[in-house]
Amino acid sequence: MTAASEPTTDVRREASRVNWTLASLALTMLLSSLGTSIANVGLPTLARVFDASTASVQWVVLAYLLAVTSLVVSAGRLGDLFGRRRLLLAGIALFTLASTLCGSVEDLVSLIAARTAQGAGAALMMALALAAVGANAGPGRVGRAMGLLGTVSAIGTALGPTLGGWLIADFGWSALFFVNLPLGVIAFALVWRLLPPDLPSTPARFDGTGALLLTLALVAYALAMTWGGGHIGAARVALLVAAVWIGFGFIRHEASTRSPLLQPELLRNRLIRRGFASGALAATVAMTTLVVGPFYLSGALHLDATGTGLAMSAGPLVAAIAGVPAGRGVDRWGAERMIVVGLVAMALGASALAAVATTTGVPGYVVPLMLLTTGFATFQVGNNSAVLGAADSAQRGVVSGLLNLSRNLGLVTGASAMGTVFAAGESIVSGTRMTFALAAALIAVALVICKLPARVPPTGLQQTSAPAAVSRSP
Repeated sequence: MTAASEPTTDVRREASRVNWTLASLALTMLLSSLGTSIANVGLPTLARVFDASTASVQWVVLAYLLAVTSLVVSAGRLGDLFGRRRLLLAGIALFTLASTLCGSVEDLVSLIAARTAQGAGAALMMALALAAVGANAGPGRVGRAMGLLGTVSAIGTALGPTLGGWLIADFGWSALFFVNLPLGVIAFALVWRLLPPDLPSTPARFDGTGALLLTLALVAYALAMTWGGGHIGAARVALLVAAVWIGFGFIRHEASTRSPLLQPELLRNRLIRRGFASGALAATVAMTTLVVGPFYLSGALHLDATGTGLAMSAGPLVAAIAGVPAGRGVDRWGAERMIVVGLVAMALGASALAAVATTTGVPGYVVPLMLLTTGFATFQVGNNSAVLGAADSAQRGVVSGLLNLSRNLGLVTGASAMGTVFAAGESIVSGTRMTFALAAALIAVALVICKLPARVPPTGLQQTSAPAAVSRSP
């Protein structure tokens, strides 16, 4: 009786350990997504407190976004080289310390500098938490674990404005950042306790020159997309030219250096390339809902601020709900099938929004919006599982960074390019239709990309039979 019960007890203990490990990784994703969205609601307050212009305080948000976007690939590579657990712990510590500094500063310049450091910590957290999922979820559960991280990320993004508004009203603007202190301490303790130690690795040189070139190219591109309020000017064109020129310099450097940031075989992997491209396109379309939604709901349907906020919250809500079921679908039917299902749902939702009419009222906009965001959540879970499943375990950190980068680039591009398309419409309704027609076309391109020949593991990362083995850093 006792002998027979011992295996069952061991299985339960291991399942409990895995669940707590995933909870710790989910908490790091929650923190990084909260950092993205919680500060936006405080910009008017910060402008009054620091007696600054709107353009100046927007750097509180922009600095974080630039740091995450430009550093996430380098963060993943550092984890591959020097240990994902220790770099994840360093990211949590940096994020938590920087959050404390953000709430303690007395001038806007110091706040922007602290937000940049907070974004650097978030880059480490995003890249290495995603990479650690495949190593710790266990066979047959990777899809569900990816779905959990997607759900938590959506919750953090949706919760940020509401939580931020309450914190400002009751505790002041500093609470926007101090709220991360207890959560960061808990996340650090859980990761320290639950993630397996990094194994000793063979010393390898980090490609500092390549990381610098990639960072400069991404910063130039992100600035070109976010400056100028959508107006094309000489500064934006110069930044885009600089981004392309530095980007080519990065590619040439990677081809010639002995220890590249992105290994040549990684760049030749068609599945990873198509996952990056389709991920950027899908994120561009997802951002379109945030760009167009407020104008259509308030301007065309005449909703007040509360009604507009409630209607827009339907998208993140269903994305959060869809994450885990989509992960179960990956584990059961395979990553590639769920990728196609997600993109088809996005295409249908975008097409319905391209034909939207004010006579259908709020349901005519919200129902297709929910379909589109459900599709995006499903696509992300499938795409992340497939791409990380195709990556060598020694490069899973940098691949995770590429996945995060594709998403961030899509969000930045969507905010700028799709906003410009919307503004070109003759009216709010025509601008909405035109923008979502383009969105549907972009998803069609993503579907074509995803159907190009490439070997896709039928169940993504769940093919790994020994999760403890792949969790070890090289």
